Amino acid sequence: MNEFLTATLGKFSQVFIAVLVFFALLALLFGIAGRINGKTQNVVARLIFFGPAALLLSIGLIIPAIQTVIFSFKDPDSVKFIGLENYRWMTIDPNIRVILINTILWILVVPFVTTGIGLMLAVLLDRMKSESVAKSLIFMPMAISFVGASIIWKFVYDYAKEGYPQTGLLANLAHLVGKDPQNWLLVKPLNTFLLMIIFIWVQTGFAMVILSAAIKAVPSDIVEASALDGAHGWKLFRAITFPMVRGTFIVVLATMVVGALKLFDIVRTMTGGNFGTNVLANEMYSQVFVQFDQGKGSALAVALFISVSPILIYNIIHLRRERQH
Repeated sequence: MNEFLTATLGKFSQVFIAVLVFFALLALLFGIAGRINGKTQNVVARLIFFGPAALLLSIGLIIPAIQTVIFSFKDPDSVKFIGLENYRWMTIDPNIRVILINTILWILVVPFVTTGIGLMLAVLLDRMKSESVAKSLIFMPMAISFVGASIIWKFVYDYAKEGYPQTGLLANLAHLVGKDPQNWLLVKPLNTFLLMIIFIWVQTGFAMVILSAAIKAVPSDIVEASALDGAHGWKLFRAITFPMVRGTFIVVLATMVVGALKLFDIVRTMTGGNFGTNVLANEMYSQVFVQFDQGKGSALAVALFISVSPILIYNIIHLRRERQH
């Protein structure tokens, strides 16, 4: 007990000292900036605000990224240079082909379904009397991590052997309609789509809130004028609402694509990547931390980064265009 208290107090004291040092450095830097006048003051001010951010960005992102690219050309121990062998392995290994197919399937299904349901809910709940309550309930899964959501849905997909009571919701529903329950997470390719449902359940609330804000930003006079011209329901949505929120829809869709590309938690928690459900991010983790192959894991990380980069660049360009307008 005494050792625990000592260790805990030691950690708190380290944090306290680190915070004191941080504020002392800030006070010193602001004091120096305040004493400098003229053109030099602007340069120093920029260095004070931009310098720490650039330093942290270099330490936490740029340097590790460069190191990962270098490791992707080396052997499992990151010692011997082996050229493009790790990337060649990605093209010829049959397991990687299955992983790539699963990842592409996630990209094609999850973003469109999630964003589509989010848009539908945003339109249906707009100007409802209990709009805030309904949106809060739909958004609530966003407060849960993917690991927590996976544990919740594990109870839904749970299966007990014959002779034991079925506790899984899906197994009981199958029993009610006269079907034999089975271990749903072992059935290919159904298990992959069952994992997708978890992602959709968590992220739909996010898509709905963003798109709902975009819908509310549509000028009411345009909507009223369209209604006077006879545009109602689907016609109003197709001609007025969707064109006005198209930009936001694309940004949300791109965000969901990035989320699907780097998906890891759900697959790791539910199946561990087994039974034909593995995806790129989970295989990257397995190569580095399970099989201890730094080279192949780094090559997968580089492939994942290259896949995500075009979407991120598109989002940046789109946001800049939105600001200009």
